[in-house]
Amino acid sequence: MAMISILPLPAFNDNYIWAVHDQHSALVVDPGDAEPVLAFLHQQQLKLDAILITHHHWDHTNGVAALKAAWPNAVVYGPKHSPFSGIDTVVTENDTVRLNWWPQPLTVISLPGHTLDHIGYVWNEGVFCGDTLFSGGCGRLFEGTPEQMCASLEKLAKLPENTNVYCTHEYTQSNLTFAQAVDENNDELRRYSAKVDKLRALQQPSLPSNIRNERQINPFLRCHSMEIKHSVETHLGQTLTSKEAVFAGLRGWKDRF
Repeated sequence: MAMISILPLPAFNDNYIWAVHDQHSALVVDPGDAEPVLAFLHQQQLKLDAILITHHHWDHTNGVAALKAAWPNAVVYGPKHSPFSGIDTVVTENDTVRLNWWPQPLTVISLPGHTLDHIGYVWNEGVFCGDTLFSGGCGRLFEGTPEQMCASLEKLAKLPENTNVYCTHEYTQSNLTFAQAVDENNDELRRYSAKVDKLRALQQPSLPSNIRNERQINPFLRCHSMEIKHSVETHLGQTLTSKEAVFAGLRGWKDRF
């Protein structure tokens, strides 16, 4: 069986379009821009087989029409009840996406919070999580509630610890700057930040991360911990009585950081 490759195609200022291929066929995730995808497919002589959409924002969908024009047989998978109209096959929680050239079935998980239609695609070794979970951070709440986002992040945090996290923005350095302001005594966070700084100085991606790492260094996955709770309470000057309240305070702090 051919080896499967997963790599990020840079787009805009900080987006990644994830491309998966077996040397012959390919799928791409959240193509906000068609140009880097078309160039990559041409260079590697690949056939576009599928497009996975995690949510409707333009920087994740604007390239779909041009890719469909070039590859009419490519199937666009995306969330049910999405405002984005370019989806061929709608999927929802626990549905599976199967491709004949990739032996790993992709299981759909519902991840509302950043948007209400947000989903992720999970397989044995990774998750395409869009703008829900970032390395060291999480997405802004444009449509959902803190309770929804907190539950979505908990769902991701419960995945096996060796699950690779394929998020769609290179936000890691700025996220870690904030994380260290919140969680200043976290030695694992300090070590990870130094590692990421070295990668970015070489213009290399900081991604994928993995669930084990994010459980240790990401404050948004640690809203149950006394360290994060105390830090957010100190920042707000008030007592917080639930992990959802801690998350809401933490997200508000990050929005204004």
